[in-house]
Amino acid sequence: MIEIRKASPEDHSQIWEIIRQVIAKGDTYVFDPGSSREKILDFWCGEGKHTYVATVDDKVAGTFLLKDNQPDLGRHIANGAYMVSPDTGGLGIGRAMGEFSIEEAKRLGYKAMQFNFVIKSNERAVRLWEKLGFNIIGEIPEAFDHQQNGLTNAYIMYRKL
Repeated sequence: MIEIRKASPEDHSQIWEIIRQVIAKGDTYVFDPGSSREKILDFWCGEGKHTYVATVDDKVAGTFLLKDNQPDLGRHIANGAYMVSPDTGGLGIGRAMGEFSIEEAKRLGYKAMQFNFVIKSNERAVRLWEKLGFNIIGEIPEAFDHQQNGLTNAYIMYRKL
């Protein structure tokens, strides 16, 4: 059973391990695969972020964050980032976090959600977001330096809440 809750400092080691594994391939996130634990956790769990974990049998299996997409007059639109442990792929954790985050964003007072940088070749993520009601509203040419495919386009995806 997947449980989702706010992350605590005690979760940081497990969050870091998930992020470290996901960014190591250089195929879905802009973070340099050699990024430090401190840099990543400061971004993921830092000020202005609402950070969550998805657990299976009390082990962190996924993590996501919600934050203002833009400051001040753009703060009514949420932005998010999501990662699932490669060891637990295919269990529906990504979908559970996506569904939870939509409701949580509403609860936090956001009016919409926007993802500014979904790698086009990350077809699994693109399909999930489309199933959850997000639309592709833009495409950025050669925005991501994919470690296997070279320069790859990225989508901007949006959904009203």
